[in-house]
Amino acid sequence: MIKLDRYDIAILSILARDGRITKSRLAEEVNLSISPAWERVRKLEESGVIRGYRAELDWTGVMAASRIVVEVTLARHTAHDMRRFEERVQAAPEVVQCYATGGGVDYVLHVLTRDIDHYQRFIDALLIDELGIERYFTYIVTKVVKNLPDGVPGWVQKASDDVP
Repeated sequence: MIKLDRYDIAILSILARDGRITKSRLAEEVNLSISPAWERVRKLEESGVIRGYRAELDWTGVMAASRIVVEVTLARHTAHDMRRFEERVQAAPEVVQCYATGGGVDYVLHVLTRDIDHYQRFIDALLIDELGIERYFTYIVTKVVKNLPDGVPGWVQKASDDVP
């Protein structure tokens, strides 16, 4: 676990909002000169805290698409069964996010398909592949209320304000 100070957290917060910010603007916003600010960015990249930079896309402006949340429970919880399921999900272009969870279900998938028929064909393929799915629940997303990229949570930012 890497130790972050308030400058690091400020840099991460800014980059999470604007990955294309210039070096000089970033330095200005965190109140450092350009070289020290950029050296911190380089260290955060090397440590793996910053995994990459990407564009935030809104596919609804390009095509009609169905967003679906799927809860999946496996019949067995062996390492082999879980690995097989995870490898299949990794290879599925319809799955944009997959979380292994504790509690009532084993996995929560965020799926993006052309339409509901495409989704049903995707689920049918998972079942045909005999991945050990005991049950699944489908939730059609009717409206996105909040969708933030993985950035610095506000509560971390507030806590860092107290760090000298």
